[in-house]
Amino acid sequence: MCRIAGVFNNEKSVELVITALDALKVREDAGFWLCTEYGESYAPDLQELKQSPTLRLGGKNCIACCSCNPLLLRERVKNRLVADAEIYNLDEVKEKYPIAEETSPEVLSKLVEKEVSFGKAFLSKKRFDGAYACAYWVRDDAHGGEVYIARDIIGLKPVCFAHTDGFAFASERRALDAMGHPYAIELDPRILLRYNIAEDRVSFVKREFFYEVPELTKEKEKIKAELLNLLRASISRRIPLEEKFGVLFSGGLDSTLIAYLCKDLGADFVCYTVAVEDPEMKEAEDLEYAKCIASELGLRLKVKKIRVEDIERYLKEVVPLIDDTNAIKISVAVPLYLACELAKEDGIKTVLYGLGTEELFAGYERHKRVRMENVNRECLAGLLGMHEQDLYRDDMVAKSQGISLRAPFLAPEVVAYALKIPAAYKLSDDENKVILREIARNFGLEKVARRKKRAVQYGSNVVKAIERLAKRKGYRYTRDYLRTFYPSRAIKLGCLFSSGKDSAYALWLMQKAGYPVECLISIKSRNPESYMFHTPAVELVELQAEAIGLPLVTKETEGEKEKELEDLRAALKEAKMRYGIEGVITGALWSAYQKERIERIAMEEGLTVFSPLWHINQETELRLIVSNFEVIFTGIGAYGLDRSWLGRKITLEDVDRLVELSKSKPLQGFRGQRGGAPLIVKRADRSLRTFGGLNIAGEGGEFESLVVDGPPFKKRLVIVESEILEEDENTARLVVKEAKLVEEQV
Repeated sequence: MCRIAGVFNNEKSVELVITALDALKVREDAGFWLCTEYGESYAPDLQELKQSPTLRLGGKNCIACCSCNPLLLRERVKNRLVADAEIYNLDEVKEKYPIAEETSPEVLSKLVEKEVSFGKAFLSKKRFDGAYACAYWVRDDAHGGEVYIARDIIGLKPVCFAHTDGFAFASERRALDAMGHPYAIELDPRILLRYNIAEDRVSFVKREFFYEVPELTKEKEKIKAELLNLLRASISRRIPLEEKFGVLFSGGLDSTLIAYLCKDLGADFVCYTVAVEDPEMKEAEDLEYAKCIASELGLRLKVKKIRVEDIERYLKEVVPLIDDTNAIKISVAVPLYLACELAKEDGIKTVLYGLGTEELFAGYERHKRVRMENVNRECLAGLLGMHEQDLYRDDMVAKSQGISLRAPFLAPEVVAYALKIPAAYKLSDDENKVILREIARNFGLEKVARRKKRAVQYGSNVVKAIERLAKRKGYRYTRDYLRTFYPSRAIKLGCLFSSGKDSAYALWLMQKAGYPVECLISIKSRNPESYMFHTPAVELVELQAEAIGLPLVTKETEGEKEKELEDLRAALKEAKMRYGIEGVITGALWSAYQKERIERIAMEEGLTVFSPLWHINQETELRLIVSNFEVIFTGIGAYGLDRSWLGRKITLEDVDRLVELSKSKPLQGFRGQRGGAPLIVKRADRSLRTFGGLNIAGEGGEFESLVVDGPPFKKRLVIVESEILEEDENTARLVVKEAKLVEEQV
């Protein structure tokens, strides 16, 4: 178990990395290893590391890790790797390649060294069965080279990054927050990140994932037998050698299958169950089933019972730990935290649990709402989002107790096989996860097979306990009560929303960070040359607000310079009065002209301003937006762009083309669509950072954007009728005459 961090292209890299390590609050028995371009240092505690004579604080590039067993690479090895890694089929990998090293980080390092191309080592999901997050520093020379960041394809181990004032990464968001990056991005497991130090440039390589086609055509009994063999093998690999371990046990289908197979393998383990006990509540369903099934199967069971009053103490620990105020995530994290705490008291270091079955075997209600031929596609879609919905939370909770949490159902071979099982074997008229229930019946576990799905937060009575506590404290909504345990997330926000890419991305980042966003705020300028406000397609904000599911506050302005700020003030006042906002989100990137004026007006109105994109690398921002949102251009005004860019989805290949254009020298005397404003300068803002001949984020008026779909959207915006008006071959705009919203299709 390990934490990793790194900073590149920053004069304070060592200082920042040490700050990150300090924020991670690692176990007392952990050691610390740190490497800069000038050398490396190791110390048994952070204070000693700070005083290491070999540590040169002048380095601009630094990677580090803290671990009970840190990976100390040989001096003759030029490149460096830090990793939080657990390879479950370690012996198989060592024999196959071959590798003499012993630990998972050492073997992972050797795998990387053996590859001609680092990318190939992590593009193959079948290379090994394990969980990892790692950073590999290819040191071509003392001050340059490249850094690769990768994680296992499912996303069991987290890693986050920020590309502002250089590049930084860390195992946990709180470490990046401590370094001054409160809006860090969690790396998508299906992406390999490559950072070029000399160019300060990030690029992304898409990695192959699993497929739901072609569907298996074997007989059902054959599929059941093969699935069972895969699951048995996965469990066997995750059982620690000659060491007692734990199983999170609810007496439900998933945990009982794991426990049954563990016993069948002759393993030494203990089952752990958590329940809230209260005179005014019925006995927790998980506790009832866990005691019954454990007795029938002869399983060792340890139970943690807590009172409603005890929950608040754990909320104080859990909410900041998972860096989230989402009620569902918290109500799942609390029983997991309690179970891991109980296991830790027993000296247990490894715990198995049943995460993954709901997505793989159509266990949610949403699976019943799609057509049968689309069930596996919906399973795949859910699996793609697990790293954000479940896995980061679970890793943070388990790691805080020194527990290695392992999910047998999420082994690569189990995932690949399960996604291709016919939907008819997963869903019937009255049952979900049908094939798993049939396997349970074959084991004689009829009671387990009949039990309806009961999520842990309900089966343990934790949800009821939190609801009661919220009411006792005088809160109408549970979410408001939970936010009190994370005060920095308790502020209600409005989002300045223009219909374009930056405001949509800023909104999403703040929502992901757990802030309550109460409304959108839009200013419609009658002046197409407005110094402050986006104008193309702003009339579509009403449809976007409906698609997102947030109310909209709109104000019109004549767009007269400086006077238009009073219309902004009026909109903020209305949002405060109607929705009680205490702060406002902006999509400001580098334009100090806009940001400073918004901040002044907001401050005068008693509002806090959040600008999560401020000074983010503009190419990286555009790549992240295009990777997550469907964006079209509604206006162009720069040499190298023409009408073919308008009205179609912008792709990563288009970003590559913009990068090439940004390297071109600006044409003397060329004017964009800003009506006389120089191509590179936007709205009299001389502090705007530029990239060659074209600002890659469009901040010089090179292009205007419209978001038609993305993570915050519950419906998709479709343009029904439009036309392109051209001023010249490099200046044109898309006029939307009719648009509508359509339901997202599965």
